[in-house]
Amino acid sequence: EHRTWNTEPGHRADNMALKTLVGNKIMNDVIRATVAAHNKTPGRMEWRVLVVDNLSMKMVSACTKMHELSAEGITIVETVTKKREPMPAMEAIYLITPSEDSVRGLMGDFTSQNRTTYKAAHVYFTEACPEERFKEICNSLAAKRIKTLKEINIAFTPYESQIFSLDTPDAFQFYYNPQRASDRSAGMEKLAEQIATLCSCLGEYPSIRYRADFERNVELAQMVQQKLDAYKADEPTMGEGPEKAKTQLIILDRGFDTTSPLLHELTFQAMAFDLLDIQNDVYKYEANEGVMKEVILDENDDLWVELRHEHIAVVSQTVTKKLKKFNAEKRIQSSGDKSSMRDLSKMIKAMPQHQKELAKFSTHFALAEECMKTYQGYIDKLCKVEQDLAMGTDAEGEKIKDHMRNIVPILLDQNVTINDKIRIILLYIQSKNGISEENLTKLIQHAQIPPEKTCIIKNMQNLGVNVVVGSNRKKIWQMKRRERVSEQTYQTSRWTPQVKDIIEDAIEDKLDNNHFPFLGGQRQASSMSQAPTSARYGQWHKDKKDQTSSQSRSHPRIIAFIVGGCSFSEVRAAYEVTRDKKNWEIVMGGSHLLTPEEFLENIKEVGGFTQDED
Repeated sequence: EHRTWNTEPGHRADNMALKTLVGNKIMNDVIRATVAAHNKTPGRMEWRVLVVDNLSMKMVSACTKMHELSAEGITIVETVTKKREPMPAMEAIYLITPSEDSVRGLMGDFTSQNRTTYKAAHVYFTEACPEERFKEICNSLAAKRIKTLKEINIAFTPYESQIFSLDTPDAFQFYYNPQRASDRSAGMEKLAEQIATLCSCLGEYPSIRYRADFERNVELAQMVQQKLDAYKADEPTMGEGPEKAKTQLIILDRGFDTTSPLLHELTFQAMAFDLLDIQNDVYKYEANEGVMKEVILDENDDLWVELRHEHIAVVSQTVTKKLKKFNAEKRIQSSGDKSSMRDLSKMIKAMPQHQKELAKFSTHFALAEECMKTYQGYIDKLCKVEQDLAMGTDAEGEKIKDHMRNIVPILLDQNVTINDKIRIILLYIQSKNGISEENLTKLIQHAQIPPEKTCIIKNMQNLGVNVVVGSNRKKIWQMKRRERVSEQTYQTSRWTPQVKDIIEDAIEDKLDNNHFPFLGGQRQASSMSQAPTSARYGQWHKDKKDQTSSQSRSHPRIIAFIVGGCSFSEVRAAYEVTRDKKNWEIVMGGSHLLTPEEFLENIKEVGGFTQDED
């Protein structure tokens, strides 16, 4: 399927899906720019090699298709740090991070003067190249062969249309681990640079807010501001316009909500990623006896886009309904009422022309079925207890007096995994805002947590929350939660990620300014860019103009960034708020994307206070 790249100058980067934006940028500013400037004969194809590194590879594969690249003359995509077949007759386009390894790889391709790997190099860095590295390149033999050297400023991976990742899981360590204090500020500089490239790519110059209760956030906010100012100086139109002046970037540390990444979520995407072994968004399942199939769960699959935020209770029903509708439209006879995987694979064999659509149904059947299997008889009993702990009230809204009564049976249950017990213990400790050393010891004994895993529980204090408390309980400000009684449909999914409240409050100007201050105050719209509207005709003028201009009105955005990773329930919140607040777009992301298991793994590594073994 061809994606159309918008190249006409009138097309602004307003509210296009992140992936499309980045795809356009790679195609236009890297590939096509090179072709336009360096092809000898206009209109004649010249083949080149595209050389990437791990980070830019994620970007390229997320946002472009190989056939689009080859249509522009890219013959092969190679990795800069790997050994490659020399192609000395061809030029190479390098799209790489200005990191030591990648730059070393680039210079290594041109170390011998007469036997170079490629004929010439067009180098595009994903972000600003450090001065000393730039000098190194200039003094190397590669300098003669480099025909282009530019920075394109995309140092993030668009994961979905509104979700980004900085692909830096290590941020969890350098931000929270006391033993990593020495390389913390270098790590933070890099995060700030990556966040700035995201804003620049979105055409935003936002007001920056941060959670003040964790002292490092203000420092990160200041770094981001510095980098943004540099981009704004290069590109003065960035963030111009009355709507864009409302845009906010909100910087959060993971300690702001440690409940969301611990809970068992029952919406399709979050649940599947938590319970099933999905690596790099690839889901493997048995399509029919003995035949394993691999599918990528991404936005090219419209059924996935439609289902990913649905509660598991409705997913299977929806898939069945859609399959029936599809069969009716295509006049396909399906055996019986219950569609099963087996029927589907028979149908696919019988009707190869519908293979693609039918295969999609079979994927989501398998995925939903596998989630439900784990849920019934196992996760379901955890969910009730987890929700009670998170909410402090039961499904009827009654305050729970004695959590212990509910959690002990689970801690004693041999069938519950150690990690699931740890998740329950951590939720219990949070509900109490910290517990005594002896109570913790009791819980650990009940649950038979092995010694190498007890550190997961204690290390949680490095995120700034209370775990073991004596008389020294740190005062922790709790945000007043929004009433959502009317929205609630499932007893096992009563919890709403806090980030949803934070974003909605920010949009409605209700977010607490002491705890979420603006860095240097909120941006005001510059007076020039606003056309005067009279109170009487304002509405009418606007509507009339909107009909004639094909250009979409740009909406302000809330960009939320979580240091230490964003969980999939938080991902869902971005889409929900965008849907509910018609004229705002929420862009959500983190240093990486987190499943509960990865969250526990990260905490395990984050170093205790008095641990000697590290």
